[in-house]
Amino acid sequence: MSKRMWLTISCRLGLTAVLGFAWLQGASVFAQTPPSAKEKSPETSAPVAAPGEKAWAILRDGIKDKSADKRALAVRALGLLAGNAEAEESAKSALSDEKPSVRLAAAVALGAMHAEHAKIELEGALEDSEPAVVLAAANSLILQHDDLGYDIYFAVLTGERRADKGLIKGQIDTLKDKKQMAKIGFEEGIGFIPFAGMGYEAFKTVTKGDSSPIRAAAAKQLTRDPDPATAKALVAATADKKWQVRAAALEAIAQRDDRSLIQMVAPALDDDKDVVRFTAAACVVHLSELPSKSGSAKPAKP
Repeated sequence: MSKRMWLTISCRLGLTAVLGFAWLQGASVFAQTPPSAKEKSPETSAPVAAPGEKAWAILRDGIKDKSADKRALAVRALGLLAGNAEAEESAKSALSDEKPSVRLAAAVALGAMHAEHAKIELEGALEDSEPAVVLAAANSLILQHDDLGYDIYFAVLTGERRADKGLIKGQIDTLKDKKQMAKIGFEEGIGFIPFAGMGYEAFKTVTKGDSSPIRAAAAKQLTRDPDPATAKALVAATADKKWQVRAAALEAIAQRDDRSLIQMVAPALDDDKDVVRFTAAACVVHLSELPSKSGSAKPAKP
């Protein structure tokens, strides 16, 4: 073998050895690289939950939380899920919660979602030991065009039950208790029933044992009640000792569109409270402009 050929072979072998050593070094570095630094294969990536699945998981956990406050918040949020069977069932179950705040949230949520399949449960909630829950359930029934809800507000306004209604005596006694009703205004705030114009200023006037804001709200809730006894109750309320109740009753009468009540509310035009007098004036003007044939008309539908 010539010297030149020997040198050529030696160079090639040396180059091969160098390349082989470099490859081994690279493989060693790769093997020592932490798993997080390596490129993950799509097959080994952890599955990511869809937003809807994550959202439901949050709600389900909240509904079962040990904290009553968290349960109440989660249940109240169910009111946004109209037409959702699971949400409706969860809210109905929450009506039996040991904590009044959760039962209250359930009653409100069922009304917000217009849960027509929950009427039996809501009617059962009218016998709850907590007045706030009773009022919330009554409001939800009204939202679903169930006139049974009006009976509760009639009892709140008048302190009596209708002669032909079966509201239990215990419930009437609770709703007549001014301290209990005032307590609702202090502890529950103004969100659990629609006060329809009764603002925060009215609530600042509430003193211990004063149920007038609650009774005023009840008067407004009776606006669409077709029972003739309610019209008489509202007229009587225009002479109530509390101006909030008088003003609310006049507003409700105006919205009932019953022209035959003009003469009955006319005395309120001389009320010594400005807001009552102005409301009475607007009420009389509105009813006077209605056609005479509407004198016996039923309250307009919302």
